[in-house]
Amino acid sequence: MISVKQWEQLGQYESINGRQIFTRCGGDKDNNDVAALLLIHGYPSASWDWEGMWDELTERYYVLTLDMLGFGLSDKPKDARYLISEQADIFEAFLDKHNVSSYHILAHDYGDTVAQELLARQVDGSSKLTIHSVCFLNGGLFPETHRPILIQKLLLSPLGPLVSKLINKSKFATNLQRIFGPHTPPSDKVIDNLWQLLTHNNGLAVMHKLINYIPQRKKYRQRWVGAIIDSPVPVKLIAGAKDPISGQHMIERYRTLIPDADITVMSDLGHYPQIEDADAITNAYLNFRDSTG
Repeated sequence: MISVKQWEQLGQYESINGRQIFTRCGGDKDNNDVAALLLIHGYPSASWDWEGMWDELTERYYVLTLDMLGFGLSDKPKDARYLISEQADIFEAFLDKHNVSSYHILAHDYGDTVAQELLARQVDGSSKLTIHSVCFLNGGLFPETHRPILIQKLLLSPLGPLVSKLINKSKFATNLQRIFGPHTPPSDKVIDNLWQLLTHNNGLAVMHKLINYIPQRKKYRQRWVGAIIDSPVPVKLIAGAKDPISGQHMIERYRTLIPDADITVMSDLGHYPQIEDADAITNAYLNFRDSTG
């Protein structure tokens, strides 16, 4: 496991849509036989979440990722609206800047929702980019099955700005421990790195604004769930069943709603499967890609 500082040194900062965004790219950019792979992280972490999968993925693909606006090492402006559509705009501008016109998506949590918006743009024909496949990890794909923990509910309330100021590392660690799998708890190093990413650039000050992705999911449910149902490309779910937020109950809803659902259940993992067992998630993802040609 590498540190946030090491991760930062391996990436770069780019101006995208008027914001300073931390990005990282790796692998063979000139491998024209395989479309690029875009990694989209979750809430409230950052692209560092993928560090355990990075080396193996970049051996196979040209991989791109970034810290979304308000997250990790990127700008965290207090005046931003933090709309999912704006995060999707940043990703499309990022891909265009790197001359990527076709790509695959691997996403987690908040990133699932951004991936749903990107896929919806392909379904409705409003994007000039081409998605070849989408793989979701644990996340609130369906607002009716999303079970926010107490801190998320408080951040959504009128007390949100005050609550964000009261979050400390100890409380953050306790919440992380509740959502990881019982046999794969976060190590001290994981907690340290995620806390560093959360607090960088005064990140606690915008946590109550970032959480508005939850009501956005309800508002745009038809568009975002419909994008999965109507997807013209292969869609996969790899999910930790022990996740109290989006675990077994979300998996069952996915199985009910999505035609010919392609699901790999990680029975002992929780909400952060790519951190809890990076090798298992990498293997599951590579098997999916191999199965789709």
